[in-house]
Amino acid sequence: MNKNITVLSGDGIGPEIIREAIKVLDKVGEKFGHTFNYTYVDIGGCSIDKYGVPITDENMQKCKDADSVLLGAVGGPKWDNCPSNIRPEKALLAVRKELGLFANLRPTKLFPQLANASPLKQEIVGNGIDLLIVRELTGGVYFGEKKTEVINGEVLATDIMPYSESEIERIGRVAFETAMKRNKKLASVDKANVLETSRLWRKVMHRLAEEYPEVEYSDILVDNTAMQLIKNPTQFDVLVTENMFGDILSDEASMLTGSIGMMPSASLSSTTLGMYEPIHGSAPDIAGLDIANPLGTILSVAMMLRYSFDMKEEADAIEFAVNKTLDDGYRTGDIMQEGKIKVGCKKMGDLVRDRI
Repeated sequence: MNKNITVLSGDGIGPEIIREAIKVLDKVGEKFGHTFNYTYVDIGGCSIDKYGVPITDENMQKCKDADSVLLGAVGGPKWDNCPSNIRPEKALLAVRKELGLFANLRPTKLFPQLANASPLKQEIVGNGIDLLIVRELTGGVYFGEKKTEVINGEVLATDIMPYSESEIERIGRVAFETAMKRNKKLASVDKANVLETSRLWRKVMHRLAEEYPEVEYSDILVDNTAMQLIKNPTQFDVLVTENMFGDILSDEASMLTGSIGMMPSASLSSTTLGMYEPIHGSAPDIAGLDIANPLGTILSVAMMLRYSFDMKEEADAIEFAVNKTLDDGYRTGDIMQEGKIKVGCKKMGDLVRDRI
């Protein structure tokens, strides 16, 4: 099979972790008889430096023309003082909008080998954590009307949080379908005791629940969810929520594993086109030092194979290779444990590749 991938290495450690993920992907292609073609384009701060904008129209089109998109990371202190309309992060919002990437899937998995890395007590994490947050990605307060004005001599800032029935139903259906493929358990997160958007959210989710009687469905308020993720995270399997709540909760959940460097993500459209990226940032303070953890990016590639290319066996092979590498005692600095073997970014990529 032949697939075209647009690669957005980005800033900071982005190019380093992308390099290792491509190395693993090429080994998968070699082993399973696939050809992956890469088109590299600039995004974020490096694009601002070259072109004055976080992503050009030409490079955006290359993302649209691809079978899938692989992203490293964007941003850094160098661009903190850029005008708000050309900050590096604006490119991510633009790509999500232009590619119609409305569903963000963020798995939170605590590998048994890294159980001691979790900040939670062993009696809480049990035999590990394996949950998935489905986050609506193109609606809500991040995309609603924003304005700052002076009223009665005082500055007033306003952010509107809009959601339509169709937007909610679209992400809700993804969540129910995902739950059907896992353990048939879904919790919908909202703030229906306060927000009109959440009351509509809950109404639509209840209607969808009738179409999926096999799924054990429940509603949970966002503040309670935040508490329960610390108190008893193993009670959850699939969580679905709106954009801002999902942004916050997925970052909270990622820290239950002990390192944000282990966490992949997928942003999906209504077609097979998706964007795949680790959830950590660009970490400019460690860029070029060969100490970044590439496993989140490598696992993001596995998600690409699974969700965009329908290559289940190939995705399983990458996940097995990561698991075997951890079993064999290799660790980057962020997940280092006593008695284990500390390696750098490049070496970790080599180790995973060799276990495909």
